[in-house]
Amino acid sequence: MNVASRFRTLPETGDRVQFTLDGALATAPAGVTVAAALLAHSGAWTRRTAQGAPRTAYCMMGVCFDCLVEVDGTPNTQACMTLLREGMSVRRQTGLRDLNGGHCGRG
Repeated sequence: MNVASRFRTLPETGDRVQFTLDGALATAPAGVTVAAALLAHSGAWTRRTAQGAPRTAYCMMGVCFDCLVEVDGTPNTQACMTLLREGMSVRRQTGLRDLNGGHCGRG
């Protein structure tokens, strides 16, 4: 974790998980959600709306849907409700996605 997070983090002890974020290798403590890992990693946006506005995890309990990412090729995955796994591929989303992963014609 290479940036000062907006959230208080636990001491970095124990096992770590390797995953890719937009094709780049990243690590996070084992047992955290994808949203927690992304917030601690960079604090940057997790998706952009069809109009280009950045969004990131807000409620951290599956209500707001601002944390949607693509996980292992599956779009519209709630990062706050998904536990990070070894080797997981995470991609930020830009614009609208249909349920099969393609763009909806906008964004």
